[in-house]
Amino acid sequence: MERRTILTLIGLTILNLSLAQTQTLTVYSGRGQSLVEPLVKQFERDTGIRVQVRYGTDAQILAALQEEGGRSPADVFWGNTSGALGRAAELGLLRPLGDSLLKTPQAFAPASRSWVPVTLRLRVLAYNPQKFKPEELPQSILDLPRFAREKGLGGRVGWTPTYSSFQDMVAGMIALHGEAKTRAWLEEMKALTPKAYASNPAMLDAIRAGEVDLGSTNHYYVVRFRRAGYQLRMHHFQDGDVGNLALVTGAGILKTSKNLTAATRFLTYLLSPKAQQYFAGTIGEYPLVKGVVTDPNLLPLEEALAKSPKLDFEKLPLEQALRLLRELGIL
Repeated sequence: MERRTILTLIGLTILNLSLAQTQTLTVYSGRGQSLVEPLVKQFERDTGIRVQVRYGTDAQILAALQEEGGRSPADVFWGNTSGALGRAAELGLLRPLGDSLLKTPQAFAPASRSWVPVTLRLRVLAYNPQKFKPEELPQSILDLPRFAREKGLGGRVGWTPTYSSFQDMVAGMIALHGEAKTRAWLEEMKALTPKAYASNPAMLDAIRAGEVDLGSTNHYYVVRFRRAGYQLRMHHFQDGDVGNLALVTGAGILKTSKNLTAATRFLTYLLSPKAQQYFAGTIGEYPLVKGVVTDPNLLPLEEALAKSPKLDFEKLPLEQALRLLRELGIL
């Protein structure tokens, strides 16, 4: 009997491994492929679960999910910003999650309980330190157009209007200051004839090369360029300024998912020490799980949070921001 039991257990183990290896998880990712694909590959190696990823901006992913409706093959929406995840929850696209997932992150558990926070980024002003001294830079992003005019920076400012984090910042500006003031800021920025870039690395490379002198970005892009030895710096605006907006990445399980076990395992993996250390060490983001070593050059998490305005990160008016950007011909 003992030998038969052992053989049975071995057979079940082999069967379970075989099933895991044939599982395919479909992830719709607003996170950039160059940033997260190594982690996806590591998840496949660690679990035996095959992952198909559709990459795009958060806006593109949301549009695809709405167009596909109940026919969507997606299991997981891995969002680049909380605004997009909140919108997905508002549209009823996501399943509610259990306490075991939602209690793991240190902050930003959403009221909808339909997605889990994974990492934190902070908006900052990237600049060329050979052009500016830190103390002369503006204390609010709302003052950036005036500063640029006074310094004669027409055509010397970069921005990334098609990037989801920029769009979330505009949504945060609307939430804090209203649409009229946000419209005026965008019109002033547009009058500077800024150079638009499809990605933050492209914009920071332009700052490094002297094509432009500064631009609003996410902090970890500056971290990565500095690790590569480039002389770029990041400027934090005054506490509570929307130019310091904290941006939360996260992931949720779609109601269309037919692979709930694998989808839950993927979300659990994103919150594991191994994955969180990847986010902190390789990308330069703030982890949201305790016990992870962060870049010593970054502000501590508590200080970073104090820099950001206090907003409901799940309810940023993203659709309003996108409409405004289109009306002004920026998108």
